[in-house]
Amino acid sequence: MTRIRVFLYVAAVALTLGVAAALVLIRMPPQVKALSGCVLRNDADPRKQVPIPGVVIQSEEAAAGARTGATGLFRLALVSGIKRGRTVLLQLRHPDYEPLSLFEIASEDLYVFRMTPLPHAAERAPPGPGETVANVRVRYVERSTATLNVGSVGKSFEVVNTGNVPCNHASACSPDGKWKAAIGGTSLDAGEGNEFMDALLTCIAGPCPFTRVDTDNFTDGGRVISASVRDWSDTVTFLLEAQVVRTMPGDAIHELYPVKFGRGMDFSLPSLAEGPSIEAEINGADIVYPLGPTLALSWTTCTLTMNANHIRLYHCDLKPGYRFQ
Repeated sequence: MTRIRVFLYVAAVALTLGVAAALVLIRMPPQVKALSGCVLRNDADPRKQVPIPGVVIQSEEAAAGARTGATGLFRLALVSGIKRGRTVLLQLRHPDYEPLSLFEIASEDLYVFRMTPLPHAAERAPPGPGETVANVRVRYVERSTATLNVGSVGKSFEVVNTGNVPCNHASACSPDGKWKAAIGGTSLDAGEGNEFMDALLTCIAGPCPFTRVDTDNFTDGGRVISASVRDWSDTVTFLLEAQVVRTMPGDAIHELYPVKFGRGMDFSLPSLAEGPSIEAEINGADIVYPLGPTLALSWTTCTLTMNANHIRLYHCDLKPGYRFQ
């Protein structure tokens, strides 16, 4: 009987310890394997919050550093053992932006960081009346088509949303059903006898990696084109643009008008575009500026990025002393 009592006592203690250990494991927060998000330019106007490629992100809790891609997207892998809710110090560095160091809570949220551009010497030039820049347009040749360009249309639209809000059965959610989303879109009409071609839908500002094209009624062209976008992070700005054409034999010369926001402008060129140039009236004089590989223009500073489909995305800012008319 004594042996039986000892055995039952040991078994009871072992069971109690096992239950306690199981409860501890259940209550322990899960580990976070990586932080995911994107880095944008800091600006009060959400249309100017363009992605920043090439940002280096480091942390003592990271297994290795990360670098943002063309859309500003990053994934920072963490060392083993980082629990959800733990505070981690992140350091963001880019030669054209002020260093950014910030504490964040480790989680599976979508992180959106904004960096402030460094003031360049040219931007500190004394203000003056300014030279006027008007009627800006972009010309290029696309030899793979046999249509005549008779104009172009560009229209921007915003999809307003707040990131990291749980879906909770909202009318629109992220593809994985986790985050509340918003859907927005626009349409274009080319007019009687005309059709659209080379239509492009481009995310030009905001956390672009956390968007998806819900309906694509623009790729195949036609007289009327439209698109709608799903956004499950902060507010984003999209640009729908296309060439208006009539069927004609021979090469096509395309002309488009950049979309201007404040002192900046955005436009995109298809992968087969050749010999691009920017034409503008500077103080009333019409001047043609070939858009060479150095993007060296006297009145504006341009940057070029290329997406996975080899579409060239341009963003240009006026230099000090110039203003759009």
